[in-house]
Amino acid sequence: VCAGKERPRKRAAGLALHQLYYDPNIENKNLAQKWLMQAQVSPQAWQFCWVLLRPEKVPEIQYFGASALHTKISRYWGDIPAEQYDTLKTQLFSQIARFASGSKIVLTRLCVALASLALNMMPEAWPGAVSEMVRMFQEEGGEVDGRARCLALLELLTVLPEEFQTSRLPQYRKGQVRGALGREWTAVYPLLQQLLRQPDSPPLVKARVLKCLSSWVLLDVPLNESEGLVEASFTALADPELFDTAVEAIVNTISQPDSQRYVNTLLKLVPQVLQLQEQLRDAVQNGDMETSHGICRIAVSLGENHSRALLEQVEHWQSFLALVNMIMFCTGIPGHYPVNETTSSLTLTFWYTLQDDIMSFEAEKQAVYLQVYRPVYFQLVDVLLHKAQFPTDEEYASWSSDEKEQFRIYRVDISDTLMYVYEMLGAELLSNLYDKLGRLLTNTEPTTTWQHTEALLYGFQSIAETIDVNYSDVIPGLIGLIPRININNVQLADTVMFTIGALAEWLADHPVMLSSVLPLVLQALGNPDLSVSSVSTLKKICRECKYDLPPYANNIVAVSQEVLIKQIHKTSQCMWLMQALGFLLSALPVEEILRNLHSLITPYIQQLEKLAGETPNPSNKLAIIHILGLLSNLFTTLDITKQEEESGENAPPIKSVPPQTGPNPVVVVLQQVFALIQTVLSKWLNDSQVVEAVCAIFEKSVKTLLHDFAPMVSQLSAMLGQMYSTIPQASALDLTRQMVHIFASETNHFPPIKALFELVTSVTLTIFQQGSHVLCSLPDLFLSESLDVKAVFHCGKCTELIAHCADVPPVGQVLQEDGKLLLLAVLEAIGGQSSRSLMDQFAEVLFCLNKHCFALLTVWLKEALRSPGFPSSRVSDEQKDTFSQQVLRERVNKRRVKDIVKEFTLVCRGLHGTEYAADY
Repeated sequence: VCAGKERPRKRAAGLALHQLYYDPNIENKNLAQKWLMQAQVSPQAWQFCWVLLRPEKVPEIQYFGASALHTKISRYWGDIPAEQYDTLKTQLFSQIARFASGSKIVLTRLCVALASLALNMMPEAWPGAVSEMVRMFQEEGGEVDGRARCLALLELLTVLPEEFQTSRLPQYRKGQVRGALGREWTAVYPLLQQLLRQPDSPPLVKARVLKCLSSWVLLDVPLNESEGLVEASFTALADPELFDTAVEAIVNTISQPDSQRYVNTLLKLVPQVLQLQEQLRDAVQNGDMETSHGICRIAVSLGENHSRALLEQVEHWQSFLALVNMIMFCTGIPGHYPVNETTSSLTLTFWYTLQDDIMSFEAEKQAVYLQVYRPVYFQLVDVLLHKAQFPTDEEYASWSSDEKEQFRIYRVDISDTLMYVYEMLGAELLSNLYDKLGRLLTNTEPTTTWQHTEALLYGFQSIAETIDVNYSDVIPGLIGLIPRININNVQLADTVMFTIGALAEWLADHPVMLSSVLPLVLQALGNPDLSVSSVSTLKKICRECKYDLPPYANNIVAVSQEVLIKQIHKTSQCMWLMQALGFLLSALPVEEILRNLHSLITPYIQQLEKLAGETPNPSNKLAIIHILGLLSNLFTTLDITKQEEESGENAPPIKSVPPQTGPNPVVVVLQQVFALIQTVLSKWLNDSQVVEAVCAIFEKSVKTLLHDFAPMVSQLSAMLGQMYSTIPQASALDLTRQMVHIFASETNHFPPIKALFELVTSVTLTIFQQGSHVLCSLPDLFLSESLDVKAVFHCGKCTELIAHCADVPPVGQVLQEDGKLLLLAVLEAIGGQSSRSLMDQFAEVLFCLNKHCFALLTVWLKEALRSPGFPSSRVSDEQKDTFSQQVLRERVNKRRVKDIVKEFTLVCRGLHGTEYAADY
């Protein structure tokens, strides 16, 4: 296996490598890469790889030779006869010794190859593998100097656990090998300890030792067995050259899940972390962000991973409280995130963890801890609100758009933390915020900045958005304070709007207060800078308080019409505004609804008539879609049937509304504009976006009105049939499905629905030629030699195919080859590259993969989410890990997977906790 030559293959490899690295022609590069990939897995690779490692070869060629060796050992271990193991081992040791003073990239690759060999031979064929490695490199001899040999050994010891993590060993072998490696720690520890503590060890050697420690702790090395190395790592923090690697080593060691069992060792670590406070303060004072960030990571990893274990050591409560206060210092680190500091965001999860641990104790024990930690959490609220403050207007104007977006997300994280902290502090937290706001607004001194006011309001908003504050006795006072705020800044105005919106449910129970805040909202509607906050707040008020709004209805409609005509708002806010008006009109008598509808939509109908007469072009297409969108959003929420439901026994008499008679106002309007819509369709039938916008009007109306839509069933069925038979479109199919679902069981509407269903079925089956449906029900057809299973897979029949990956070999093969590609596409879409309306479909693909290909999905998810910034730069590694674990846990509950995906896509898009998320 390991000897012999094949000159033609060797020369070809050299030529292909030359093309890959130096040929400017991209096609030649691609061909060379393809050839080299095939060559690596060929039987001849055993011969030419040693030739490519010869000293006279350039590093690029040597690297390929080493990579080919690793590929053969890791993937084709079964091809190697047992009697060749020792020869192969000897050759690899020899090559590593030779490259110890040579190319670093080749050395690393050779170390990885030997690591793979060791993992495949352990424990039976190579007992004491690590001990032998250490002994081999410690022996004197050869031309290689001691320092180079030492660095080569450390490289080998570092890549060994890393290679284990990614190895293709069967599961039963993984357990055996992990156990064997764990027992070998006794050979590694003294070496690392000696090198780290030796005064004359060069910084490079010490850095490699720390990196090696980081690698080995991933094997769950017991914390008490690496105690001395961790202590030496703390000492290394004083050396700027070793600081980063020492931080990684310490964090990786104390973050291992198993380390919480070693309480005595953890207790020894607390004072070592506390001793870093002086170094931390100096770093903050000198603007050394890297050092402060690293020390903060250490403190947080100890606190976050072991808060419960340390809390339970009652006799050491003061040292743990000191650690908590050190983390508080990191939370409140001076400067504005993310421009002057990036450390404070690391600490937020710790506060969740500590609170959870305290609240999980039994009542008596919990009461004792709350005495100590409630004041700490009140201090945390002050710190968080200070960190949430905007910088000065001049400074904020100098920030890049990316910095502003990071700050927005940071504030959302603070908001989520405040909401969580409320569970511990309760009503006293609201009183505390109210007192501070009251003092600020009644203070005659001109020292108060708008930033202070905004941050306190933001605290109220954070809590009121998700917590029921209806019982709170401070909300009336807050509503009374809002008109006293001198709103001279967009950010402050935004927060005032969002705070009013968060209190919409409270206003529904206290309608007398509407007159205090509604004028502010209507005034803000005219400001384009307050578009999102003012429109979303009006929508919430109209949804929650609609039965108390009739006295204000004319004013609200008039202001809304004015801002719509002036085109102050972007498209999405215009749609929200129409939804708000739908809620508002729903509570009025029918004649008033019709009068307002006439006033509201007549200008748009006239504009649509004009556009319908024009020759289709991109400009009038956008205008048509916009008008159709306004109508469909208005009809989404205009629902007079809810009046009868909501004015039943449980509603207060003041809000009762007499039942409405006559045709539904939405149906009246639709019948009036039906002919015009048909005219629009006649010109735009081949444009899927216009057809989708038309279908949306009827789909949303049907969804809202249900059986009240009955008068339009016949004419809509006829129009749908004509549309679909001329140019079949998905949106028409969706609307047909909805119509069939609601009206097929009603005798009066059965004939037109039946005719529509038959027509749509006939057209659809003609298109698909019954093929894909048959494939779903008859998996044996996947075995057909003439069927291109990969093509079916790439056409999007993913979920049907995945279900047969175990029982149909061609499907299993396609999934092995292209499954990861599918997963990457799905994650990219969830990360923000596709519409949020499609998330359920992507969740179904994940669910199918998890149900039928769990082992593959586990590996693919780990590999895919390891990439920095993927699937979104807004998600942290911790959030990606949580998402992965949540998905892999759900192999039965599809609904839960859909919820997990929806939650994750909001985080990826930076929308978590926003108005957008509320509508999702």
